[in-house]
Amino acid sequence: MDWGTLQGVLSGVNKYSTGFGRIWLSVVFIFRVLVYVVAAESVWGDEQSDFVCNTLQPGCPNTCYDHYFPMSHIRIWALQLICITTPSLLVVLHVAYRKERERKHKMKHGENCTRLYKNMGKKHGGLWWTYLMSLIFKTGFEAGFLYVLHSIYHQFYLPRLVKCSMFPCPNIVDCFIAKPTEKRVFTYFMVGGSGLCIVLNLSEIFYLVFKRCFQSCKKTVKKEEMSMSKRRRNLIFQNSIEKQNPVEFNQNI
Repeated sequence: MDWGTLQGVLSGVNKYSTGFGRIWLSVVFIFRVLVYVVAAESVWGDEQSDFVCNTLQPGCPNTCYDHYFPMSHIRIWALQLICITTPSLLVVLHVAYRKERERKHKMKHGENCTRLYKNMGKKHGGLWWTYLMSLIFKTGFEAGFLYVLHSIYHQFYLPRLVKCSMFPCPNIVDCFIAKPTEKRVFTYFMVGGSGLCIVLNLSEIFYLVFKRCFQSCKKTVKKEEMSMSKRRRNLIFQNSIEKQNPVEFNQNI
């Protein structure tokens, strides 16, 4: 898989991300994709051929391997990395939609017309919701894959020896996993990276929501202040008229 292409596409998301989003992208590509490509794939290698059982019964090692490793760590992580990075493309597509809409607006009304968007990448309106939904999707995918990995491999632990009695094994046989300690270390590292990404996503969600609430409260306070200022000016104006022409003012009342 060409992870470089994916990195090139997602690098454009940095322009529209908050500080948390930029940190998240760095963690994904440095501590997860890079570790996956450089080290994890070579550590796992051909897992099934390295899974050795002390029996010559045909089919027994294959059955035991399928029972204890229903899905490879490498394939789970590859699918996880694809799923957690794809929602970020929603933001890029939304910005591209805004640019296309702005282009058509200029073609229709001329280059000097009023722009539809002052800043294409500013997170307001629909783009704010798209960005928020992308964070929710990423967090959901992270949590879901962690749950799947935890359920399949019993708290992410890889033992050195497993005992298997699956058919067609003649009895309980001992099967040995290759490089269990090294695989365990990489598993914990990848799980830790996934947990850190969840924390960053949740932090960014709270940041966006609180910032939006703060801006809404600020606008409300500003409107109230403007309304009070307007009423105060009107009251001062009426008082000045009353002082200048008290008789005429009373007649008008």
